[in-house]
Amino acid sequence: MEATADLSIITLITRASIVVQIVLAILVIFSLASWTVIFQKWFQISKARTEAKNFDKRFWGGADLNQLYETASDNRSSIGPMEGIFYSGMTEFLRSRSRPESANGSFTLIDSIARAMRARFQRELDGLESGLSLLATIGSVSPYIGLFGTVWGIMDAFTGLGNLESASLAVVAPGIAEALVATAIGLFAAIPAVIGYNRFAYSIDRLSIQYESFMQEFQNILSRQN
Repeated sequence: MEATADLSIITLITRASIVVQIVLAILVIFSLASWTVIFQKWFQISKARTEAKNFDKRFWGGADLNQLYETASDNRSSIGPMEGIFYSGMTEFLRSRSRPESANGSFTLIDSIARAMRARFQRELDGLESGLSLLATIGSVSPYIGLFGTVWGIMDAFTGLGNLESASLAVVAPGIAEALVATAIGLFAAIPAVIGYNRFAYSIDRLSIQYESFMQEFQNILSRQN
C-alpha cells in the first residue's frame, strides 16, 4: 500500500526535482491555453458555419438585394463573415454607381467590387485563423519539453543512485516514474492541440472555399445589373 501511495501522480509531482516541476508547470499552462483556444475556435467556427448557411439560404431564396443590404447595414456590428463580404461588395457597388464614370479612372466597377470583397474576405479569414498558430506551436513543442523534463529527471535519479552502495527496483522506480510524468503531461498537452489545429484548419479551408464561391457568384450578379 505504501508503494502505491509513493507512486501516485500527486506524490510523483511533489517529489520531482525543481527543473521537472518547472517543466510540468509550463506544460500545464500550455494545456490550459490550448483548451481555451480550442473552445473559442469551436464556437467561432460553428457560428460562422451557421451564419453562412442561413445567409446563403436568404440570398438564394429570392430576397431583394437592397433589402438584404439594409438588414446588413442595420446590424453591421454583429453580422457574420459571409454577410460582411456581401455588405462590403454591395456598399462598393452602390458607391461606385453614384460616381461619375470618369471617377473610376482605369478601374472598372466590378474590379472595385472585387477588391472590396477580397479585402473583407481577408479580414474575416484572419479572424477565423487567429489562434491556430498557438495550437500548432503547442502541438509541436510540448512533446519535446516533456522529453526534456524526462531526460533531466532520469539524470537526476541516476545521479542520486550513484551515492548509494546498493540499488533495487524499489529505489529506482520512483525516480524513473517522476521523470516519465513529464512525457505524459507533454503528450496530454500536445495531442488535443494537434487534433484541434487539424480540425479547425480543415473547417476554415471549407469556409474559405464557400466564401470565394459566393464572391464570384455575387460579382456575376452585380455585373448583370451594371
